[in-house]
Amino acid sequence: MFQKVIGHTPATPPAAPALPAAAPSAPSSASAPFATAATAARPASSASRNVLSTDVEVKGTLKFTNDLIVDGRIEGEIQSDGNLTIGENARIKAEIKTATVTVHGKVHGNITATDRVDLKAGAEVVGDIKAKVLAMEPGAIFVGKATVGTPTSTPTAPNSGNNPVAKA
Repeated sequence: MFQKVIGHTPATPPAAPALPAAAPSAPSSASAPFATAATAARPASSASRNVLSTDVEVKGTLKFTNDLIVDGRIEGEIQSDGNLTIGENARIKAEIKTATVTVHGKVHGNITATDRVDLKAGAEVVGDIKAKVLAMEPGAIFVGKATVGTPTSTPTAPNSGNNPVAKA
């Protein structure tokens, strides 16, 4: 699920437009299946997953769709309806609001997930977590307050003793 990306160079994107144009005009049957298999596999990975590697540093608000894997540094705010994976080299100082969060690295800030938060072994979170599901592996560090699940009804104020209680 998580891949560590080191020194990603954009050498493959310029070659991507040449493959679809070559596939329809290729007379040989051996090259056509290769081109269609390569073009079919490439959009699925690039359309669903974005990667910020270790040499990336962002300050401000980061918004994305689909999936994002962060292995760099972010300071500010992260917002999305997608899935966020924080790599083991990542250092995040931000308020995070996404659908799901998987933490392998360090996060200083509150995490609000509409679905789930996974803290993997070696993860460190200092801040509050709100999610429907919270999963922690042994070795994960969490310092803060957790609000897990969705209440079935709104809580009522406890009887403070000032109000008289009717006795039967």
